[in-house]
Amino acid sequence: MRTIQVVNVRWYNATAWYGVTLAQCLRNAGHESLVAGLEGTPPLNKARELGLPTVSLPFNSQDPLNLLRSWRGMDALIREFRPDIVNCHRGEAFILWALLKHRYGFGLVRTRGDRRLPRGGVVNRWLHCRCADAVIATNTLMTRHFRESLHVPESHLHTILGGVDTARFHADAGARSAMRKLYGFSEPDVVMGLLGRMDEVKGIRETLLALAKARELSPAAQALRFLIIGFDSEFSTEDVARWTKDAGLGELGSIVTVTGRVEKPEAVINALDFGILASLGSEAIARAALEIMASGIPLISSTTGVMPDLIPPRYSFEPGDISAMAERMLQALESEWRRQLGQYCEGRVFKGGLRLDDFLHATLNVYNDILKKS
Repeated sequence: MRTIQVVNVRWYNATAWYGVTLAQCLRNAGHESLVAGLEGTPPLNKARELGLPTVSLPFNSQDPLNLLRSWRGMDALIREFRPDIVNCHRGEAFILWALLKHRYGFGLVRTRGDRRLPRGGVVNRWLHCRCADAVIATNTLMTRHFRESLHVPESHLHTILGGVDTARFHADAGARSAMRKLYGFSEPDVVMGLLGRMDEVKGIRETLLALAKARELSPAAQALRFLIIGFDSEFSTEDVARWTKDAGLGELGSIVTVTGRVEKPEAVINALDFGILASLGSEAIARAALEIMASGIPLISSTTGVMPDLIPPRYSFEPGDISAMAERMLQALESEWRRQLGQYCEGRVFKGGLRLDDFLHATLNVYNDILKKS
């Protein structure tokens, strides 16, 4: 099978990761896969780093000359590469792919891994219901929106959450010992970890406030430590240091630690006693959550995006609810509670269809169904 994954994203976010990882999985399974995107952007650079063929065009530009350039480039790409499937991971230029589909007859897929729900309207309904051969949503909230608001037929609608590389992310006792020693954690410490970029949406400030509240509510919570596996982004380490002090948690490096950029996050994750995903929004694709869960680390989470598909309500809290977060932290102090949640998380990945092989096979089932009908 020959596929084009259109990943016209300006940064390497979860949507870009989903598309590039899918192209890599397809290539490794023997299917020719090309990544199309925007020149000079991290997704295209990552694809090239992985040895995937790439094409760059100004897909996102509204300038008439760039639109013409995109159209000609897309037309040439289809004629030269002759794809069986084109999978668009963003909506820009999707209408141009729809027009080319009618000319050349390839299968057209729209994968929606964005947190923003698509708007209704005649054009969007036409694109998703008539032009696309399949619509893939990365969480059930998005699937429901496509069904109820855009009236996408059930036969065209699929939910594929993505997958995690379990050869890389898995429980590792040796890494746990080494990483806890590296970051200065002792055996009695109960280490909570957040994995992700240091942006507003990740809820780092709220997590610090919840940690302070938990420590006020219970003497046992004095054992809690917070490891932020991330590096400067929208917020800096200095910002986190200030919030930590303001919350009454002392100087950075005492109760709260920021790792900075790490080469092997899979090793650092193993230092944790439990993970927390405190996102205030986003998480249409929860890459960090899957990596923590695959490592057998219990994960408490907000209910944003895809997270209700991954974590049951009894282990969750509403986004930004400081009191509910603190309550989950106190529950996570109990080793038996953590053990049960850890087993659930690991099983959800390994037995629940969330490995990379599962991701690949679920997507191939959609592609093959399209080709059978063509």
